[in-house]
Amino acid sequence: MEAIEASHVYKLFGDHPARALAALRNGASREEVEERYDTTAAVIDISLDVNPGELFVLMGLSGSGKSTFVRCLNLLHKPTSGSIKVFGQDIMGLSSKELRGLRAEKVSMVFQSFGLLPHLTALENVRWGLLVKDVDKGAADKKSKRAIELVGLKGWEDKYPDELSGGMRQRVGLARALASETEIILMDEAFSALDPLIRSEMQDQLLSIQEELNKTIVFITHDLNEAMYLGDRIAVMRDGRIVQIGTPEDILQNPANEYIESFVENVDRSRILTVESAMIAPDSRMLVSEGPLVALHCMRRMAVDYLYVVNRDQRLLGYVLVGDAVAAARAGERTLEGRIRKDFAAVRPEVTIGDALSSAVESPIPLAVTSARGRLRGVIPKTAILAALDSSEHVEVDAMGRTGEFSARAVEAAATRSRQVSDGIAPGDPEARGEEETSEKEGGR
Repeated sequence: MEAIEASHVYKLFGDHPARALAALRNGASREEVEERYDTTAAVIDISLDVNPGELFVLMGLSGSGKSTFVRCLNLLHKPTSGSIKVFGQDIMGLSSKELRGLRAEKVSMVFQSFGLLPHLTALENVRWGLLVKDVDKGAADKKSKRAIELVGLKGWEDKYPDELSGGMRQRVGLARALASETEIILMDEAFSALDPLIRSEMQDQLLSIQEELNKTIVFITHDLNEAMYLGDRIAVMRDGRIVQIGTPEDILQNPANEYIESFVENVDRSRILTVESAMIAPDSRMLVSEGPLVALHCMRRMAVDYLYVVNRDQRLLGYVLVGDAVAAARAGERTLEGRIRKDFAAVRPEVTIGDALSSAVESPIPLAVTSARGRLRGVIPKTAILAALDSSEHVEVDAMGRTGEFSARAVEAAATRSRQVSDGIAPGDPEARGEEETSEKEGGR
């Protein structure tokens, strides 16, 4: 059963919604409806599902209809037409009492404006929603303190809103939603008012909380980098309609149209694309039982100067270089077991390219990609990272990392990220953006 099912949802504001709705269904544009009927079509024929435990992001520019649609999900705005189900229950016909129960027990909301009561402390603000629901004070205290701890505000329980920073106040708002223990949390531009550094911290905090609690979260943002970083799936909206739904990698690599292409052009791909999307088959490998002559034959055939060494279960043991194989052959050694080098780095397939970048830069050979059990899944040459960061057409990469030409932009992007990793700067930080801007300016001189 889906957590949320929306089917053919419309929301219109104006004096003639029924006539405007009929016109839209007959092919009239949003602009024509507004001009003809003085009615704004905020949401037009949206159908989507949100899975239990999914962090689903609605992304769009101002006026795209994303905030209106998310308010339809808990009937703060009742749709003009369509249906919405929450865990299989059609909520369109709920009574006022039933609707209050839905918002109290199943669907909570975090707004961009913090909405804190100024005369209450952080703990009291979090606890207030529970007391309104007649939760026992002792239980409310316990739940509220737990929520405050989850959002990283332990020790700040007795502070009033005017004693807290903007990021802290937003954490209180998030804690209030968590304390209510609803199964679904709607977050409408929850981090948009925060400065970039605090915003980045809140994004990481949300992912940490989600990993622990596995809530169903619908997150609204106008920032595609934020959407790509947070979302399990993303729905991109424009002019009241959904343009594309997919995983971050789907949208980056297979944009539905030119509008999406223009959006993803400047996205920090290193934070989104995973190693799995850039790795190549681990053909440059040998069994530990095979000898140096076999190794040299494989290296010659594949035109490489290294081989990864695995056992019969494909567990990675290390690697050998061409010099190791030559020395072993001259010494008459029957295997390369005594020459296996252990100074290799390995990453998991789900790691982002940005997180793998420092290991890839330092590795003397293409970076190994291994499963949780240490089995060799693939390799990722440095040039494969360039290929992944390049937003132009797909580029093939061989076992040594040989490939076609890259755009200057991709090369500069990888170089910039490498410098940031060396300097300890996280991609997306203000300092990182400043360096990128400086590089662009210097390049244009």
